[in-house]
Amino acid sequence: AMLRLRLLTWDVKDTLLRLRQPVGHSYAAEARAHGLQVQPEALGRSFREVYGAQSRRFPNYGHGQGLSSRQWWLDVVKQSFRLSGVQDEAALTKLAEKLYRDYCSSHNWEVLPGAAETLSRCRQLGFRMGVVSNFDNRLEVILSQCDLRHHFEFVLTSEAAGCAKPDGRIFEQALRLGGARPEQAAHIGDDYSRDYRAARAAGMHSFLLRAAGQGEGPEVPPEHVLPTLSHLLARIEK
Repeated sequence: AMLRLRLLTWDVKDTLLRLRQPVGHSYAAEARAHGLQVQPEALGRSFREVYGAQSRRFPNYGHGQGLSSRQWWLDVVKQSFRLSGVQDEAALTKLAEKLYRDYCSSHNWEVLPGAAETLSRCRQLGFRMGVVSNFDNRLEVILSQCDLRHHFEFVLTSEAAGCAKPDGRIFEQALRLGGARPEQAAHIGDDYSRDYRAARAAGMHSFLLRAAGQGEGPEVPPEHVLPTLSHLLARIEK
């Protein structure tokens, strides 16, 4: 059956863009530039622990808890370094601010294979397009720097929406922005619960980007799975 789609919404991280290198390596390289030696692997472990704790304590960048996303991230960076043994507070502040800025640029992000071509083709076919991402307000700049922003009518971050996927309200906002009913829209992302299942719970279609051999996840009908982004067009043009 031909899907009568008008709107495509897209996740960003690990769907359209990915980090060029693991966080621990980027952080350690920046520390070296400030004369500090920190092991990348240790820093990566510290970051994952701190990021997890901060996300539980202040969900969605502390929205509604008096934090700005900038402060949220500065705290995560500083605490990751502290946990890895860096004590110099003045250096920590400099490092955190530099890294917060650096993650705005294509210096740290790269476009996934097939992403630019697929987005261009979808626009040529007349789909309205938007981003729905659990991200902070730097996302517009990151997408511009990576030359993807022009594909989208809107960029809806969890920070701007005031709620994060899998909360259905972020998809409702996206549908309003895109002027589509749920059944006229499809969401594309790499996370089973936050992207695939959450969009379907909101009444939308959705496709799960899942590279071959990416381990066993929950069962998804094969026609909803994208081994690469380039498979999307065949799925929606059927």
